[in-house]
Amino acid sequence: MLPLQGRTIAVTRAEQQLGEARRLFEQAGARVLDLPALVIGPPDEWGPLDDALAELEEFHWLVVSSSNGVDAVEERLQRQGRCLARRPASLKIAAVGRKTANRLEALGAPADFVPPDFVADSLIEHFPVSGWGLRLLLPRVQSGGRTLLAEAFGEAGARVVEVAAYESRCPAALPEAAAAALVAGGVDAITFSSGKTARHTALLLERQFGSAWRERLEGVAVVSIGPQTSRACREVLGRLDAEANPYDLNGLVVACSALLTGSESAADSPA
Repeated sequence: MLPLQGRTIAVTRAEQQLGEARRLFEQAGARVLDLPALVIGPPDEWGPLDDALAELEEFHWLVVSSSNGVDAVEERLQRQGRCLARRPASLKIAAVGRKTANRLEALGAPADFVPPDFVADSLIEHFPVSGWGLRLLLPRVQSGGRTLLAEAFGEAGARVVEVAAYESRCPAALPEAAAAALVAGGVDAITFSSGKTARHTALLLERQFGSAWRERLEGVAVVSIGPQTSRACREVLGRLDAEANPYDLNGLVVACSALLTGSESAADSPA
């Protein structure tokens, strides 16, 4: 029997990025309830990113922490008649996360460095060269992203240019199917892939159900993709039941499976 057979899992991701998560959870036997919590779009202005990309040959490293950042950089480069696959020979690329690295591969621009753990802290800890004297370009989400990378590289002596490459906004409302399933008590677990998905989901639930919105999550396991997301879950939802390990979608499926089946190989469930 598949580990999630007969279970309903609500997956909170960007509207455009539910497909891969759905596939993995369905392979494990789950019924997937789409709960979009992010709408990915352009930043308020493209100028800072375009200006930085026009000087790409002056950077030593491009550091990307999401596939959204990769896509934004590629789109804006193409408007300048260039692309990541034909970037300056002197420019190396560091990628946080398997999905980010896979997106670079698909564009013909494989990352020169991917940290062993798929979080920003691991990239800093294992970065292959000293940051002293390096010039780094960090495209990132406009709001709500961590400044850890920029701060850490700056402290190491690097000159960091951090620019907004995209924005992740909150959808207008919960899908009707998701709201109905929560009312009926038909959801076994809800998964979060970023701190923003947790915060936006809390906002969407409050809009839908009012001040008693937390009651709709009673009996629903809360599962996070990694440490920063876990912190946000505890902050806005008041609890966390399991955390993925490794910090990716496969780890998220394993964490849900272990938690809901009571397996001790659980997923490193935090207290």
